[in-house]
Amino acid sequence: QLQLVESGGGLVQPGGSLRLSCAASGLTLAYYAIGWFRQAPGKEREGVSCISSTGGRTNYADSAKGRFTISRDNAKNTVYLQMNSLKPEDTAVYYCAKSGGSTSCPADGMYYWGKGTLVTVSS
Repeated sequence: QLQLVESGGGLVQPGGSLRLSCAASGLTLAYYAIGWFRQAPGKEREGVSCISSTGGRTNYADSAKGRFTISRDNAKNTVYLQMNSLKPEDTAVYYCAKSGGSTSCPADGMYYWGKGTLVTVSS
């Protein structure tokens, strides 16, 4: 069964850190760009970060730049999102998804979404 499974979410205080993982089963991530997206309560889903198949290209939403780092370990078939200096506005369900291509993560071109992991930033 093809699936992506996110993990690593939880409750953290403002200024804290979390590392999210996106593990795949039934498919090889190494050929595809992988994106992290999030959806906060009452808001639309938004892109957070994307990493190309080789890891050589990354991009971030303005809200994530300088605080979040996306990486991948193709040998482990896993993509990570290191989140530092977390803010209450980062509270959301975070999803990973596989792109149809190897270099970018267009919102309408993502496939095999995970079920998400909840990140709550609160004191």
